[in-house]
Amino acid sequence: MLIGTCSFGFGGWVWGGTLIAFFVSSSLLSHYEESRKSPLKEKFAKDSRRDLAQTLANGGLAATIAVVAGLVGRTAPLFPLLALAFYGALAAANADTWATELGVLAKQPPRLITTGKTVPTGTSGGVTWQGMAAALAGAAFIGLSAFLLTQGAAQVTLGSWLLGDWVLIPIAAISGLAGSAFDSLLGATVQAAYYCDKCNKETEQAIHRCGQPARLLRGWRWLDNDWVNFLATAAGAGIAAMMAMLLF
Repeated sequence: MLIGTCSFGFGGWVWGGTLIAFFVSSSLLSHYEESRKSPLKEKFAKDSRRDLAQTLANGGLAATIAVVAGLVGRTAPLFPLLALAFYGALAAANADTWATELGVLAKQPPRLITTGKTVPTGTSGGVTWQGMAAALAGAAFIGLSAFLLTQGAAQVTLGSWLLGDWVLIPIAAISGLAGSAFDSLLGATVQAAYYCDKCNKETEQAIHRCGQPARLLRGWRWLDNDWVNFLATAAGAGIAAMMAMLLF
């Protein structure tokens, strides 16, 4: 409700509709091959159901950008940058979600993004070609959704098309993919990883699912998966804004 109200109320129905496209597509993908993915995602800190922290991590920055954009107004010189930053943040969140939900099903084991070393499925920072392709598709999906919704809004308000806004698609694709890659980079280097001595398993959870406190194996204790997701959306927003400055 918080994320949706800010996005719809300050950004308008095009921004809010793009937010819905993100949440609906990622939620549907979480149920795809759910029985196969469940054991493969055992290391993850959380399951596919979003709690408050995870929702804020994925959509909080976009909602904040929407509030700022609503306050400065659509005629402000800053507005186009804020608009692209909004889409870039959602593209990064969607790219990471699609990469996780589909990449975990890859037949070959993932490789660490920093070294290329083969790692077990579910390891933070591990990537596959299928996961990267899914990330690109998820990011482009946000751009496509924004473009189509913009055309609908233009027809209703202006009676014409705004086909020049096709650049939303490549900007979202590039910024979202970059944000997802940044997520993997943080996961491979400084995200907190723990080890449960009772289960002899690595995990992202400070308290393992068995109830046993896990010991810190590497990374920064405060940098959990939610913070990594938030920083990834910030990277996507920043890259999209920079592309907007270069293009416009």
